[in-house]
Amino acid sequence: GSSGLHSNGYSLARMVLVGAGGPGLDAHRDEFGRTVGEEMLEPTRIYAKEGIGLLDMLGKKRGLVSGMAHITGGGLPGNVCRALGSDVDAVISSATWNPHPIFPFLQKHGGVETEEMFRVFNMGIGYTIIVRREGASAVMKALKKLGEDPLVIGVIEKGKGDCRVV
Repeated sequence: GSSGLHSNGYSLARMVLVGAGGPGLDAHRDEFGRTVGEEMLEPTRIYAKEGIGLLDMLGKKRGLVSGMAHITGGGLPGNVCRALGSDVDAVISSATWNPHPIFPFLQKHGGVETEEMFRVFNMGIGYTIIVRREGASAVMKALKKLGEDPLVIGVIEKGKGDCRVV
């Protein structure tokens, strides 16, 4: 999971939150449990320790991991695509997680289309790990030992290097 906006989409978020009709930085929002300004200042979560820890725990089974992607500018489609080969596609199911509260708030109050939300923001998924099907259980178990709450959010199928969110 992400810690919120991370480091991308601030121009759009600022327009919605502090532009005309926005709640402003000092407004307390129950869905965030803090002010809008505090939410916007939430530091970007860095996943290096968890990624290295996972690979260390897998040891000789490192080959189960085919790729990793920090979800930054370009959202899930733009970043997951960079971790794919040219002969496969990623199909991500947005029904498999609940986005961080900042994202539905921005979409509702800014009138932002869903496709644009996924193109600009991480939508609550800060890091992805592409895993061979036979290794999914081992990777999930290792991530849980590292204190993470991993989710299966999609599948890889034959294709041409595309990524789509359904």
